[in-house]
Amino acid sequence: MEKIIVGITGSTGSILGIRLLEILKNTEVETHLIVSKWGHQTMEHETNYSYEQVTNLADVTYGPGDMGAAVSSGSFRTQGMVVIPCSMASLASISNGQGSHLIHRAADVIMKEQRKLVLVARELPLNQIHLENMLKLARMNVSIVPPMMAFYSNPKTVEEMIDHIVMRVLDQFNIKIDAVPRWDGKMKNRNK
Repeated sequence: MEKIIVGITGSTGSILGIRLLEILKNTEVETHLIVSKWGHQTMEHETNYSYEQVTNLADVTYGPGDMGAAVSSGSFRTQGMVVIPCSMASLASISNGQGSHLIHRAADVIMKEQRKLVLVARELPLNQIHLENMLKLARMNVSIVPPMMAFYSNPKTVEEMIDHIVMRVLDQFNIKIDAVPRWDGKMKNRNK
């Protein structure tokens, strides 16, 4: 069974992490969830989900202060980790190897073991420090996947836009979930 670590930090967009867990709930992918203190608070502010509802979507949940958790060791085998959403504070901590809580430590372990790390970086606008931290991480083969909306599938709802982003995140792990239509190359009134 494939295992993926999911981190939810305090940036806006916690519904992205929640939806990823919902989509993976009935698959062969085992999810290991860490929600930061501010991730917990933001989630309950932005959504109708309680912390308990979200943790029930995961196979295993760890507290952000549990630095001895299984996911804090390279001997714990996973396909990788996604931080969704990833605050700029967490991105900076990961970029500089500062593990102030378990999400940062787990990301550091994923990088040292050269496994897949995906950061769904959420901020607008981006300043030079944000961009430099992203570039630094990208040079270390970390996937920076900002939650950019796509309109080529003509989404009708916010939920379809969220599903598109989550689908593209899962593509980074070669997990094929067709949550929404994929680009097929067919355009209306296409000039030939």
